[in-house]
Amino acid sequence: MEGTLVQSAVVPTVYRSSSGRFRVRARARTNATMVRNMPTRTLTLGGFQGLRQTNFLDTRSVIKRDFGSIVASQIARPRGSASRGVVRAMFERFTEKAIKVIMLAQEEARRLGHNFVGTEQILLGLIGEGTGIAAKVLKSMGINLKDARVEVEKIIGRGSGFVAVEIPFTPRAKRVLELSLEEARQLGHNYVGSEHLLLGLLREGEGVAARVLESLGADPNNIRTQVIRMVGESTEAVGAGVGGGSSGQKMPTLEEYGTNLTKLAEEGKLDPVVGRQDQIERVTQILGRRTKNNPCLIGEPGVGKTAIAEGLAQRIANGDVPETIEGKKVITLDMGLLVAGTKYRGEFEERLKKLMEEIKQNEDIILFIDEVHTLIGAGAAEGAIDAANILKPALARGELQCIGATTLDEYRKHIEKDPALERRFQPVKVPEPTVDETIQILRGLRERYELHHKLRYTDDALIAAAQLSYQYISYFFQRSFPA
Repeated sequence: MEGTLVQSAVVPTVYRSSSGRFRVRARARTNATMVRNMPTRTLTLGGFQGLRQTNFLDTRSVIKRDFGSIVASQIARPRGSASRGVVRAMFERFTEKAIKVIMLAQEEARRLGHNFVGTEQILLGLIGEGTGIAAKVLKSMGINLKDARVEVEKIIGRGSGFVAVEIPFTPRAKRVLELSLEEARQLGHNYVGSEHLLLGLLREGEGVAARVLESLGADPNNIRTQVIRMVGESTEAVGAGVGGGSSGQKMPTLEEYGTNLTKLAEEGKLDPVVGRQDQIERVTQILGRRTKNNPCLIGEPGVGKTAIAEGLAQRIANGDVPETIEGKKVITLDMGLLVAGTKYRGEFEERLKKLMEEIKQNEDIILFIDEVHTLIGAGAAEGAIDAANILKPALARGELQCIGATTLDEYRKHIEKDPALERRFQPVKVPEPTVDETIQILRGLRERYELHHKLRYTDDALIAAAQLSYQYISYFFQRSFPA
């Protein structure tokens, strides 16, 4: 964020209208000067001085990972592009857990009837988030949300009950946000998680939160030591997360734009994969090669290409794979999220190069890219190259293992026309399941759907569903069954 001087920045209130779309209140205003193209190499406190002038931050309706881009994209003013850049720059490095902490802090302020968000509300948000490093450390110290709320009420009491729509942050709370950015920079992290917010809270040390911790018998120095230790041992995941495993390496870019299917399989969060054993075996065989080890699943929409990747992740989680891919992690990459918000030339390439660097440092990554044909042209702009050309050298050198998935038409239209890219992938055809195979798939999934819908499916109903679908609606799927 070099070259950015913020004169003033007021973050607009984002809310969801009755139609379900995000909107911004007309009263919100922004003003910024000397804002240029802002490549974000490392976090620097100087680049976030706009936080001192940020009066309001309403995140109640914002639940997506790309929080900064959502807020910035809603400013519809003639000179709004510079201001949007400032807003996005402030929060684009915040993880989903860190954003959730800010949202919970505002909810705690409303719950207590306070017309401000102070350090005490941020502390309550850190505890209430529940799954991040900060919450785990505080829980290990015996600090729970109920006791912390009681202490906050003892110290400052409850509010009048009337809470404005726009809740301002106190100067100490703004200082905590600044310090969290500084803590992330000092730790060499290019993201801000809940652990950095807790470190910033401890470093500020003079607000109500410090008095609450003291009342609960917690030693701030001990908390800080535990946070630093846990940061060294693990990575705070985003969404399903990519961290974990034996490597213990931090992969913030993969965490932000990918989902760890192997971890989801270990936690039992994936549906069982019935059938498709031949295709899973073929994919396993290709991945075990020394070269040309990138399978590409080719089949019509709905035949179950993604299910094959999930089936492979389940086999890896169960240890039912050859030694060549044992212990590897299958990460599905969200190409839409990777491209989203890259308005300036070079931003997409920078994201993708960071992604490649993290994969090179961890040889246990198998990348799954659904709709792999979207690589061609993705992120390309005037004077820039697309994702396919960035990935080709890594695929050729074996630095990246990738499973692609696409339809036959898209494969012929995009990948076959690029011989260099086609050579990198080994096609694996995924045919439509037969009626009998579809019945077996439905039987395998029956229990989960029964629990969800709270009813029972008879065998006759499953057989009729498969047969009637094949007879009457197969033309929608070119005679393929939804998997």
